[in-house]
Amino acid sequence: MRLSPAPPRLSRSPALLALALPLAAALAFSDETLDKVPKSEGYCSRILRAQGTRREGYTEFSLRVEGDPDFYKPGTSYRVTLSAAPPSYFRGFTLIALKENREGDKEEDHAGTFQIIDEEETQFMSNCPVAVTESTPRRRTRIQVFWVAPPAGMGCVILKASIVQKRIIYFQDEGSLTKKLCEQDSTFDGVTDKPILDCCACGTAKYRLTFYGNWSEKTHPKDYPRRANHWSAIIGGSHSKNYVLWEYGGYASEGVKQVAELGSPVKMEEEIRQQSDEVLTVIKAKAQWPAWQPLNVRAAPSAEFSVDRTRHLMSFLTMMGPSPDWNVGLSAEDLCTKECGWVQKVVQDLIPWDAGTDSGVTYESPNKPTIPQEKIRPLTSLDHPQSPFYDPEGGSITQVARVVIERIARKGEQCNIVPDNVDDIVADLAPEEKDEDDTPETCIYSNWSPWSACSSSTCDKGKRMRQRMLKAQLDLSVACPDTQDFQPCMGPGCSDEDGSTCTMSEWITWSPCSISCGMGMRSRERYVKQFPEDGSVCTLPTEETEKCTVNEECSPSSCLMTEWGEWDECSATCGMGMKKRHRMVKMSPADGSMCKAETSQAEKCMMPECHTIPCLLSPWSEWSDCSVTCGKGMRTRQRMLKSLAELGDCNEELEQVEKCMLPECPIDCELTEWSQWSECNKSCGKGHIIRTRMIQMEPQFGGAPCPETVQRKKCRIRKCLRNPSLQKLRWREARESRRSEQLREESEGEQFPGCRMRPWTAWSECTKLCGGGIQERYMTVKKRFKSSQFTSCKDKKEIRACNVHPC
Repeated sequence: MRLSPAPPRLSRSPALLALALPLAAALAFSDETLDKVPKSEGYCSRILRAQGTRREGYTEFSLRVEGDPDFYKPGTSYRVTLSAAPPSYFRGFTLIALKENREGDKEEDHAGTFQIIDEEETQFMSNCPVAVTESTPRRRTRIQVFWVAPPAGMGCVILKASIVQKRIIYFQDEGSLTKKLCEQDSTFDGVTDKPILDCCACGTAKYRLTFYGNWSEKTHPKDYPRRANHWSAIIGGSHSKNYVLWEYGGYASEGVKQVAELGSPVKMEEEIRQQSDEVLTVIKAKAQWPAWQPLNVRAAPSAEFSVDRTRHLMSFLTMMGPSPDWNVGLSAEDLCTKECGWVQKVVQDLIPWDAGTDSGVTYESPNKPTIPQEKIRPLTSLDHPQSPFYDPEGGSITQVARVVIERIARKGEQCNIVPDNVDDIVADLAPEEKDEDDTPETCIYSNWSPWSACSSSTCDKGKRMRQRMLKAQLDLSVACPDTQDFQPCMGPGCSDEDGSTCTMSEWITWSPCSISCGMGMRSRERYVKQFPEDGSVCTLPTEETEKCTVNEECSPSSCLMTEWGEWDECSATCGMGMKKRHRMVKMSPADGSMCKAETSQAEKCMMPECHTIPCLLSPWSEWSDCSVTCGKGMRTRQRMLKSLAELGDCNEELEQVEKCMLPECPIDCELTEWSQWSECNKSCGKGHIIRTRMIQMEPQFGGAPCPETVQRKKCRIRKCLRNPSLQKLRWREARESRRSEQLREESEGEQFPGCRMRPWTAWSECTKLCGGGIQERYMTVKKRFKSSQFTSCKDKKEIRACNVHPC
């Protein structure tokens, strides 16, 4: 959006804003009324003295500040709309800003500044450059301008409106044309509105930033980009007040531009690291695809960073994608309190802002670079009718994200020994009052504007003004004066013409001729934009009339007809049809004859070809419930075909299916089958045998736990002999017996019925070091004879217990 050069920047004392709308419109004041008006001695006061008819409770016209706020933030821009409810209209207006309890007779009585949005509709008044008026007098139902709130300390502000309708001025002291705003307490200032104080805290503090995206199809349904919505990687840093990553009213760096348009943090990180002396920590967090998921499915991204006395500010940004150049973030958030402590917690809801590098108005607008680059500004609900955030009523934008910054540690000796539950609260961010110190070296200004027109419209002395805007204030505790400059001047009206002391609007276009046949009259109007300074009556005419002729060949048998009405709708919805319009006899012929003029007309109308009529579809239904109660499933939504089937085929989809994700389903523990029982662990006396099973799947998401995996039971071979030497002999015999049996099996193993077997493999390693494991060995088929049965000749497996001692 292109704005005109900034209007006058005004003084800083407590303010009342009056948005007075064309107070000068061809007012039919009586001489007695004007005699009671005191002579003006000051600046723009003639506008304020020209008050017309007051209409209590008059609701046809309304004045509205975007978002309907009750408070204003110093230095913040607000969109102000004046509108008329149909069929009402107004022709002229004037907007002017006044401080509280001031009359407007001095230049310092004015506060705040206006910015022109549409130069074809509005302009600054030539003889009162702080006021805004219409560019051309014509019928209108709505105008908009930006009003920049005055600096801190102005107090409450009242927005007043008056309008010019024909030659009558309506001026409202109460009701729909009055809006009262009070200055917002600095505790609740926005990110870049509050002054940055020197930090007196000691040691360092460590914080965690957590980003909660709330941008979803449910919260922001208009044109929501369902396929590619995401938040780019978060990039930022903790830094000193000498370095600015981004700020409202500033211009985006190349790094900010690449984040805003491409979602790439690479250049931004490079810029931050180049400021190594001013930056303590680079803040980085991962991107989010898609933009929103439940927290039980995906944790919110977070990052940790530190601050110290000189680098106590933090800034970050992330792109909402897809978008032209829209982002969210914080700028210069101060984590140091005025009590020399560290803030405990900050919670901030975020709305998107425009980086000023691309002029797209929708999520997926094609690239359209903004040349020249514009300043960073918050998006509003009145930016463009195609914007996904558009609201014709000018309501506030629903927040798209929330950031939470929590202190998680403090290191080093701390100055503030007050307990945390009292010490570090966000309210401590209120700015401290400091003594005025006139040091313009700390202020950066724009160039001076051109000189305004002289405030005097006569040959008497007046004043003219020029202004410059405060672009940066390096030390916010020091005031920056001299935003305006005044010079004496002589008025332009130095002629013998009696009415030269009046400033008039342009003539409004001529009215239609009073008759439709023969000689008639027509008129046009204008109104007084500024009255004479001495309070006298303006003698210049506000209305002109002249003769007009329509159809000079009129005869006594001619009719007087009304104008043609609007054409009826076409009789066909597709293809060729007919449409009609009508008019009536306003006056019959003077000679008493019948009126021969036609009262209706008909003509052909062509609608789109029938087979090319687009599908008429109902809106999509709500999404169905997920097809599962846990885990991954599907959901559907439908819409209906509203157009007739005979009008042509419709290839638009009537049902959509997408995946849905609910909390994971419980998974129970899974185990293998029990192994065979092992051999007895004793060759005589009492022993035990074991069997085991393995865990194939651990329980997850609250599933059933795993039961036992080892079972034991007693075994007894035979009684052991009491004679130890005899016992050893029996052991030796048993071992020799087993060895001979094994050799016999290996030699005879090849003679299984119907097949020849390979020898037994060696025993495998024990599956456990203690607590009972198992060993295995195998015998495989070497050759199967043709006469053998398949079931009688197969591989064999043996299992035994091992390492049965307790762990």
